Amino acid sequence: MRLLRTSVFVALPLALAIGAMPAPLARSFARQAAVRGFDPGALDRRADPCGDFYQFACGGWMANNPVPADQSQWGRFNELEESNRATLRAILDKAAQPAPARAPDLQKIGDYYASCMDEPAIEAKALDPLQPALHQIDAMQSKADVADEIARLHAQGVGVLFGFGAAQDFKDATQVIAVADQGGLALPDRDYYLNPDARSAETRQQYTAHVQKMFELAGEPPARAAANAATVLRIETGLAKGALDRVARRNPTNVYHKMSRQDLAALAPTFDWTRYFAGIPAPPVSSLNVTVPDFFKAVNQLLTDVDLAAWRTYFRWHLLHANAEMLPSKFVDENFTFYGRTLTGTKEQRPRWKRCVDFTDGDLGEALGKYYVDQTFGATGKQRALQMVHAIETALGQDIRQLDWMTPATREQALVKLQAVANKIGYPDKWRDYSALDIVRGDALGNSLRANVFEFKRQLSKIGKPVDRGEWGMTPPTVNAYYNPLMNDINFPAGILQPPFFDKALDDAVNFGAIGAVIGHELTHGFDDQGRRFDANGNLRDWWTPNDATQFEQRTACMVRQYSSYVAVGDVKLNGQLTLGENTADNGGVRLALMALAATLGDKVPPPIDGFTPTQRFFLGWGQIWCQNRTDEVARVFAKTDPHSPGRYRVNGVVANMPEFQKAFGCKPDAPIVNKPMCRIW
Repeated sequence: MRLLRTSVFVALPLALAIGAMPAPLARSFARQAAVRGFDPGALDRRADPCGDFYQFACGGWMANNPVPADQSQWGRFNELEESNRATLRAILDKAAQPAPARAPDLQKIGDYYASCMDEPAIEAKALDPLQPALHQIDAMQSKADVADEIARLHAQGVGVLFGFGAAQDFKDATQVIAVADQGGLALPDRDYYLNPDARSAETRQQYTAHVQKMFELAGEPPARAAANAATVLRIETGLAKGALDRVARRNPTNVYHKMSRQDLAALAPTFDWTRYFAGIPAPPVSSLNVTVPDFFKAVNQLLTDVDLAAWRTYFRWHLLHANAEMLPSKFVDENFTFYGRTLTGTKEQRPRWKRCVDFTDGDLGEALGKYYVDQTFGATGKQRALQMVHAIETALGQDIRQLDWMTPATREQALVKLQAVANKIGYPDKWRDYSALDIVRGDALGNSLRANVFEFKRQLSKIGKPVDRGEWGMTPPTVNAYYNPLMNDINFPAGILQPPFFDKALDDAVNFGAIGAVIGHELTHGFDDQGRRFDANGNLRDWWTPNDATQFEQRTACMVRQYSSYVAVGDVKLNGQLTLGENTADNGGVRLALMALAATLGDKVPPPIDGFTPTQRFFLGWGQIWCQNRTDEVARVFAKTDPHSPGRYRVNGVVANMPEFQKAFGCKPDAPIVNKPMCRIW
């Protein structure tokens, strides 16, 4: 149904995406619309581009596209996701028709989707599919049994207490090692538990009421459910106190502590690690990355202080929480009431079919993705995208050679790293094998649980083996892209290589401003405040001279100040430290794409289109991919949890630092859009 919460990516590959949404908020996109590239009708020609370029580029679109009732936000990403979702639905509707001749993968995705859509069967089964797991929780006789129970729950995709999985070794990126990470929370971030302000306190009260309601729906009397909800909050608050904050986690040296199993056991001696590893079961683990050692000290203290009855309560809650979307409608509705309506301001639940399409993509993404790619992308799309990637890579090479603040020693290593970047475009060369995953028609929750077990075992099977550099971290229909510093690769699923990001019917200027800038964004991630700490082979290594590192940090400090001055909503400003990597990538990506456009056009001076010069259309191409509207509630959540700035500041924040923009639109030096001083790194 979803990516395993116990899988550990240590926040690096996915944090360096163009627009990832923070977990555990439900993905909420619902309107099908014709997706276009550059749209003159989206402009607000009454606005001054030198005052608020975002309003100029997107004002018409925002006025005509309010947030739908079943959304917390609506933007150009969402438009394309909705179009992709309609394509996937057509594939799944056809695959769901029982036929003996269906190919194995077609049978799996069809039966999974049909089971998810079979609400009468889900209602009739009630909590029966969870009863074995609930009985196992109740059967715990002593704290020694906690390790066995956590192993069972982790395998089923229930993220209790901590996270465990597999990831590349930061210091030897050719190998996969085990990783133990902080986890065990059901609110979006540790700070929700710890901040003393009135709004955070209110959210904690609302969360506790939600947990109580879920226990009541599971059959507990109100008084007992209320007491159990208080227990859950107490345990999760204890975990939050030991967790590292998001800004600190951006520094990979803060989340890499390779140690032996004996060292891990010394951090949390109350927990029976031998029983846990036997229960998963994991391949032989002699050493692992313990991302946040202090967190496991907090775990140990909780295991000492909290009685067995309280652990049973905590486990029952997370079992219900993790599976709420596949339970009867009363659980689904209550889950939406808190995570949708209360946290994000979404007024209505999405239609069932849209949720089931997403769940199928989450659990069988490459099986479904094969059929999606056949219909939408193909080899020609891959070739066109690669040509643009190569143009942007050339521009980055030129930029590195011309930087006046970088010394030759660091410049040489930067060019070596750029040359080593691998490009993954569209879809994997080798599709994932789902033959070991049993999908049973009519068993929606069972299919979800078995898919979680399948994925958990698949992840653990990597431990102690060489890295598979052909593996993808996103499914082909995903409207997103990412850079992985450990792989040193950029990844562009087929889902994003469509309008408004790439439109073969439009001029080069718009395409370079849209998908070209996104490509540049991902490449720049290799040299941002996180990515620059990894070398060409993906190893965590300081390859910068001290002088260059100081120069870099002075320039990033400028961006931290700039973006920290922007208001997200009401009295909440952006966190310039949290968004630094994405802001750096946005600024660098747009600059690189403009360089690549100039090289592509050469001496040609194309005539204006829609009244705009090529350079103006380039910036409008960038501006219009970020058109969006958001509820105030989700804007508050994202300000705390999302490493990406809102669309308005992704656009205005970049052009404010570019003399090329001021020249293109005739902005005076004292125009409001002009940043003083201008920030520039790449």
